[in-house]
Amino acid sequence: MAMGCTLWSSWMARVVYMADIAPVLKAVVPAAGLGTRFLPATKATPKEMLPIVDKPAIQYVVEEAVDAGLSDVLMVTGRSKRSIEDHFDRAYELEEALRAKGDDERLEAVHESSDLAIMHYVRQGEPRGLGHAVHCARQHVGREPFAVLLGDDMIDARDKLLQRMIEVRGQYGGSVIALMEVEPDQVSAYGCAAIEATDEEDVVRISDLVEKPAAEEAPSNWIIIGRYVCDPAVFDVLEKTPPGRGGEIQLTDALRALADMPADQGGGVYGVKFRGRRYDTGNKLEYLRTVVQFAAERPDLAPEFLPWLREFVRTQDGVGDTTDS
Repeated sequence: MAMGCTLWSSWMARVVYMADIAPVLKAVVPAAGLGTRFLPATKATPKEMLPIVDKPAIQYVVEEAVDAGLSDVLMVTGRSKRSIEDHFDRAYELEEALRAKGDDERLEAVHESSDLAIMHYVRQGEPRGLGHAVHCARQHVGREPFAVLLGDDMIDARDKLLQRMIEVRGQYGGSVIALMEVEPDQVSAYGCAAIEATDEEDVVRISDLVEKPAAEEAPSNWIIIGRYVCDPAVFDVLEKTPPGRGGEIQLTDALRALADMPADQGGGVYGVKFRGRRYDTGNKLEYLRTVVQFAAERPDLAPEFLPWLREFVRTQDGVGDTTDS
């Protein structure tokens, strides 16, 4: 009888908690990294401002948040990142110049970035890891759940990953991370998840998280990619999370702790398996691929760009090939 009461109480506690799940309304975009992989280009230009054709990478990330219904966006920036703020602000002199020329198309593009979302900014005083960057958002976020979108990890908004993650948060509570399957030899470059099946094919329960494990020690081939929906309980956990490798506070460590916490304390971590289009613009080769792919999909560019690209590839056949003939 006592066991029955315990089970009933536990079930009721979860029902009450689920009924009180707050909607996700805010997005946090960490963008304080130094961008050393792209030096010297990023010496004075934030890596997040590198263009994908004619729009900076960071704008695609903000557009994804807005498409998911999150119009309140907090950027966590650092020194020399002022151009990010300028990009999402009004540029009156430029607007007047375009208006005077009658250049309505470019004027609309300029307005698009400044009218995109309600933007806020906070500085991460020193680079102490993703967990520390997320903790910098505490005052703005308060006790609300929130999404985290990494500034150099682009997800095609047409695949609606963030919307799905917000739905899963509404169904299960807790925190939700995005997962992508990779080859075993790639696991060591990412955070990796130990997963348990649920009744939904694309949703798993997270039992453990490991940051950059050796391939033979990885619990699965499902890696964490740069989208999270966090319960506000993560802030208290981050405060108690000790620095890890390189003296950085890792968000992965905090989520690992949340996975073991009860639901009525904001615990539980779930994963959404993502099989859509992702672009790692923090990597030179992937950045180049992203620019080419986006240009190839543009109706205004593709008719001229694709024939040129095919001819270029044809004439480059064998260039750089060091294999013996």
